[in-house]
Amino acid sequence: MKLDPADIAYFKRGDRENPAFWWRLGGKPAFAGAHVLDVGCGLGALCADMAAGGAARVVGLDTETKLIEFARQYTAETFPQFKGVLEFYDQDLGKFDGGKFDVIVSKDSFEHIMDLAGMLGEMSVRLKPGGKIYAGFGPLYNSPFGHHGRVATFLPWRKFPWAHLWEPEEKIVARLNRLRARGENIFTYSDAPITSIRDLGLSMYSLADYRRFIADSGLKTVRFGVNRSTSPLSKILSVFRHVPCLEEYCTHNIYCILEKPV
Repeated sequence: MKLDPADIAYFKRGDRENPAFWWRLGGKPAFAGAHVLDVGCGLGALCADMAAGGAARVVGLDTETKLIEFARQYTAETFPQFKGVLEFYDQDLGKFDGGKFDVIVSKDSFEHIMDLAGMLGEMSVRLKPGGKIYAGFGPLYNSPFGHHGRVATFLPWRKFPWAHLWEPEEKIVARLNRLRARGENIFTYSDAPITSIRDLGLSMYSLADYRRFIADSGLKTVRFGVNRSTSPLSKILSVFRHVPCLEEYCTHNIYCILEKPV
């Protein structure tokens, strides 16, 4: 299969994004000899990074076939030293039966998972006692860019901050269907009529929802941080999120470490 240069370029973004991901979680874990599962692995850049860290086994899961096909081929061609270490599967976690893991990682996926409570349960089942989950995700739906550029509002700019919160969901959905009928490119996972913003792959969960899902998961919270970034946006939002009525709208991302009790 001929690989798309755009996908290769995106994979290589991991050279700068992966260190930032680990920094936001307090530092890259020691992966030597570990069995690791990456949920929502995308093109596989973080999987290769963890294999380079000495992991004995790294399994990447994603439900988009094209991404998994790229990950398999590109990593096999580019990182032959990881043969027998890296595995990629086009499969939902709930159907994956691949053993127990020391570490489960999820980067930029939780905001797209519609049943996060169920997903945390599935992760816990596959985690060894004392094992950890490292998750970082954002932008959260109610934050300035929680629309991910996918929500078409009445404004001409798709990425205008908070614009997706200015209209009822029904109006936005109707507009999206009209635009798609005209032939415009609207991100969805199906050709069926759009009935909810969730059809765009956005869970719409609030900060309180995420806190509740984590608290109810049965997992120990080792670390929970928000707006973990050096960007000017995160610094500005961090100032305003301390105002109680603004916290929900000024929390841009979440980085957390969860541990399965022994």
